[in-house]
Amino acid sequence: MQAEVRIERYADQGRCVAHIDGRVVFVRFALPGELDRIELDEPHDRDDRFWTGEVVEVIEPSEDRVAPAWPLAGPLAMGGGVGGADLVHVSLAGQLRWKAVTVSEQMSRLGHIDVAVPIDRMPGDEELGGLNWRTRIEMIADEEGRPSMRRRGTHNRVAIDTMPLATRTLLDAAEREHVWDGGYEPGSQIRLSVPEPRGDAGTMQDNYAVLVDGELTAGEQLLTEQVTINGTTFTYQVDANGFWQVHRQAPIALGTHVIGLVNDQLQGAVAPVIWDLYSGSGLFTLPLATLTGERTRMLSVEGARVAVKNAQRNLRAMNLNDVDARAGDVSQTLSHVPAHLAKPDVVVLDPPRAGARAKVCRQIAAAGAKSVVYIACDPTSLARDTATLIGEGYQLKDIRAFDIYPMTHHVETVALFVR
Repeated sequence: MQAEVRIERYADQGRCVAHIDGRVVFVRFALPGELDRIELDEPHDRDDRFWTGEVVEVIEPSEDRVAPAWPLAGPLAMGGGVGGADLVHVSLAGQLRWKAVTVSEQMSRLGHIDVAVPIDRMPGDEELGGLNWRTRIEMIADEEGRPSMRRRGTHNRVAIDTMPLATRTLLDAAEREHVWDGGYEPGSQIRLSVPEPRGDAGTMQDNYAVLVDGELTAGEQLLTEQVTINGTTFTYQVDANGFWQVHRQAPIALGTHVIGLVNDQLQGAVAPVIWDLYSGSGLFTLPLATLTGERTRMLSVEGARVAVKNAQRNLRAMNLNDVDARAGDVSQTLSHVPAHLAKPDVVVLDPPRAGARAKVCRQIAAAGAKSVVYIACDPTSLARDTATLIGEGYQLKDIRAFDIYPMTHHVETVALFVR
């Protein structure tokens, strides 16, 4: 079923809102103000609260609409549908507006606080047209063993011979290893992890990984990432299958901003106690331990044991002995904190998409933390946790978004809460 609709406003998951006969419709590849013809998803005749659909024709375009830089990720009706770039039809300036509004609306609706959210674009993204930023990509082998991506709403796999969002360094590694030539077992998962060359790591020829179904087939299992913050370069060993900020500039931008917020709160304290929760391989742990007080003591907690082993290795390499790096569930670990680390001055947390949730927020508050720096990859989860923290006596003192996922609806937000 098709219908002509006026698009009203931004919604979640890269969609916009329209109405048909009073029923809400969430529309993909639309923009507010447009008059679009849309195709409703099947089944559309059920008595659901809302329908979903996708643009098939733009009748009156928004000024933010552009031709997709990667058509394969655009609307199905225009030959796309593979996913991974749901704002590919939006200008770069329009993407920033979309994300700033989305974060503000979620903070208002779920966090019960009205705030304007500034958003920063990463260096180089405008010049690259919002492409060539991913240092990690994942694909699936099609029936003929070629790298592919699934087309939305189907089981069809579309073979690809490049990935426009991937960094040029990653694409070079893919060419060298003949990744696009195929030859994989149909259905196998293909992952490339290629750190952005920086400093000494930039000279390492084997600093990349090709993994098939989690097994290394080329390169190195342990990769080297380098991040310079406030003039100090930090070197990290990171598992090729593990998590790392995927945008080539994100570790620098986020690390610099977080350290600035923390130091503003510490105000020169000589021996502060800092918690780093959901700490991964130590992206924030190393600079927090090094660039804050002269005798900083830290507790870091991460659920992924391989990441914690990497973090411990990274800490030893810098002779950072005042960090208690623990593997385990964050909430359970916070129930048994050693006395000398039990009263944090500042808590930094970078939880997964689901957020920290109320229990962890309340544990942070119960520990007496004066300040909380919350790094969020999902504004909905941040907004929910904001409401909990405000209920525990904190105030939102600073918030900023970072566009580290161009061409997608995803956005990273850093919020500072002070008691």
